[in-house]
Amino acid sequence: MKTQKEIIEEMQAVVEQMRIDDIEDNPDIIDEYFECDCCGQQKCLAGSIEYEGYRLCNDCVLLAETGFALGKFSKIQELVDAMEDKRLEGLCDFIKEEEKRKNN
Repeated sequence: MKTQKEIIEEMQAVVEQMRIDDIEDNPDIIDEYFECDCCGQQKCLAGSIEYEGYRLCNDCVLLAETGFALGKFSKIQELVDAMEDKRLEGLCDFIKEEEKRKNN
């Protein structure tokens, strides 16, 4: 039985390799961005995966795969719901930045 630390380290390596593979397959992907359905941030397409209709960035793929491996949740919807506060926080920060730009 693997320890939680071993599982996390293994997932980090797997998810990082997915990102590297995407870049090797298509170097232009480094300049392609999308809004992650989980964290709400603008992220690089490299290493992103679609789960159940949600496109997750590489960072959120790591959270998802680690959560699945550790049995923390069984459906991607649970992670998306858990990240809702982070998405709202990101949206608020974006709005504040836009306001600053307009006022300057």
